[in-house]
Amino acid sequence: MEAVLEVTHRGPVAVVTLCRGKVNAIDVELAQELAATLERLEDDDAVRAVVLTGAGKVFSAGVDLRRVVDDDPAYAGRLIDGLRSVLETVFRFPKPTVAAVNGAAVAGGCIVACACDRRLMAAGARIGATELVVGVPFPVSAIEILRHACGARTEDVVFTARLLDADEAASVGMVHEVLEPPVLLERATAVAATLGQVPLAAYRLAKEQLRRPAVERMHHDAGTVDEAAASEWGAAATRQRLRDQLERLGR
Repeated sequence: MEAVLEVTHRGPVAVVTLCRGKVNAIDVELAQELAATLERLEDDDAVRAVVLTGAGKVFSAGVDLRRVVDDDPAYAGRLIDGLRSVLETVFRFPKPTVAAVNGAAVAGGCIVACACDRRLMAAGARIGATELVVGVPFPVSAIEILRHACGARTEDVVFTARLLDADEAASVGMVHEVLEPPVLLERATAVAATLGQVPLAAYRLAKEQLRRPAVERMHHDAGTVDEAAASEWGAAATRQRLRDQLERLGR
């Protein structure tokens, strides 16, 4: 089976690189592998922090829509379950996490980046929660992660469903720093290493406190919101709409 993630170590920082296909699109297996990898890194005492980035020129183009339309309708339910698990795993990871957004971070790719504690982005890259453009709903974890990152700007980000350049992403809270591409990973690693110097117990408790409202809403609403989202993703009309869009894009 071809690897969908690569893990390298830079001192106490583990760099996790998405490397699935040309655009690091997220499917059930990638979601499961990322969640499992983070669980292993949580238990590794030598790892003090994690950097998450993408291979090539794309961070992640989001959910693999071709897989959604080509697989059976039940796949949508498995996908929503996988997204819920991995997004919550990233969001609640007890050690510092830094996203090095090296290129386009679209829809699910945007949410994964926003789940990290700090987000650094390459100048010239674009990021956005574009789900509504293709007419698919957000799982509850995605909205709560965006709300946590963007605060009062969340509705603007969600309803306009636009891709933001690095400067606008910084203005709405998605991104903390904008850097030239050649220095992005080096800077992200340095930020992660600095955060990793904080005693882990103190960092973990602060993170739990800061994110508790979002996590509680995730758990309260998952049964209804995610069930509705899975139903809509798997609906024949949705799958046909996605199929038509992929054909227009030549994918």
